[in-house]
Amino acid sequence: MKIGIYGYGNLGRGVELAARQNPDMEVVGVFTRRDPAGVKTLTGVPVYAAARAEDFVGEIDVMIICGGSATDLPEMTPKLARLFNVIDSFDTHARIPEHFENVDREALRTGHTALISAGWDPGLFSLARLYMNAVLPEGKDYTFWGRGVSQGHSDAIRRIPGVKDARQYTVPVREAVERVQAGENPELTTRQKHTRECFVVAEEGADRALIEKRIREMPNYFADYDTTVTFISQEELNRDHRGLPHGGKVIRCGATGGDREHAHVMELSLKLDSNPEFTASVLIACARAIGRMHVRNIFGCKTVFDIAPADLCILSGEEIRAHLL
Repeated sequence: MKIGIYGYGNLGRGVELAARQNPDMEVVGVFTRRDPAGVKTLTGVPVYAAARAEDFVGEIDVMIICGGSATDLPEMTPKLARLFNVIDSFDTHARIPEHFENVDREALRTGHTALISAGWDPGLFSLARLYMNAVLPEGKDYTFWGRGVSQGHSDAIRRIPGVKDARQYTVPVREAVERVQAGENPELTTRQKHTRECFVVAEEGADRALIEKRIREMPNYFADYDTTVTFISQEELNRDHRGLPHGGKVIRCGATGGDREHAHVMELSLKLDSNPEFTASVLIACARAIGRMHVRNIFGCKTVFDIAPADLCILSGEEIRAHLL
């Protein structure tokens, strides 16, 4: 299967490495908005200007779009769905229906197959929630994220005047997780489920008290959470916080029986050493599925809910039944 990578940040590099672990995949090229001459890939994959993507129509089976959800993907995915089968990792939950419609319209019009919002949340966690709700219709869902680096929140801190660099971690409240895992079905506020830890490098002479105040009071990011702010040096940040770990749990507590007397807890847990590399591995598996669906003339925009599990796997049906069933 011929793969294209559109965008070459942390996620794009992860896709390049993930493809190498799948013998049925070949990366044809990386497409970047930067000067291609200044971009060197990890495995020697050729680099092209993003504007040249249309020159590769017919040579790429699936284009994996590695842009940001805020402004990149709403524009890129519909546009590229006119030319290729595409996948993205759009994760702005409130805007997924709108994004789906925009991509679906272009993919149907040109006879392509598209997948949006692939990754681990949305993505694998979405599938877990669907399976859990189907099995336990009477119950309650809980999702905990972390402990892990939030790249969006880290960027929000870096935009504060006086901040040179920053890293922010989302941390589940252990007591809340334990209550859910015990099947208590607690009512939890946003503040009760997660805390936020911020490690900040301040510019020389910056007002640290004001920086901390602005972080703690930032709406939609920190105002609704118990937040700790720790000022450190650039050397400490580079040494202790250069990785991009993440993970989390999706849990459903439900009950069965005539009087709901039997309690059940279902859980999917992830602990990721590299958030972008794991997300990229999900995208590669989904690329296989989208390529297979396109061959079967299944067109338009899809989500992970529309993919048959066997289409994700390199193994044959016989091998899957023999070893995984």
